[in-house]
Amino acid sequence: MPFDLSSLLNYIRIAVALLGAFTAALWLSLVIWTFRDMRRRSRDVFAQLLAALVVAVLNIPGFIVYLILRPPETLAQAYERSLEEEALLQDIEERANCPGCNRATRPEWRVCPHCQTKLKKTCTQCGQLIELTWNVCANCGTPAPGKEGKREFDAEK
Repeated sequence: MPFDLSSLLNYIRIAVALLGAFTAALWLSLVIWTFRDMRRRSRDVFAQLLAALVVAVLNIPGFIVYLILRPPETLAQAYERSLEEEALLQDIEERANCPGCNRATRPEWRVCPHCQTKLKKTCTQCGQLIELTWNVCANCGTPAPGKEGKREFDAEK
């Protein structure tokens, strides 16, 4: 069986063409992936284009540089984190504290068990708890204790 040099060169050409096509597809996919990933991580169009350009020019080393320098979280993750922080802050702000000793209190407490400061008053009509600053009972509309004259004044308006 004779050795045919022309057919061997054809096989090498085909292998080089396939390798070149694979390399071009890999390069293009890295550029597109980098651009899309940067769009999820930043609103800055210049940063998005610069990241894709670095990968387009430097190929795999540029991709490695991008992976090292890219923002650590996506915009969606940053938004979720800010919502979680806001919810935690709201929980902290909504917790009622005793005005006397500044310890945490519960909504059903009338008096602070630590310093005996009055926290709420009781409605004379329905017996529900009323905040000290309220002028009427939110449940039945009865004027708060000591506020009877104010309701008569409001009725005349």
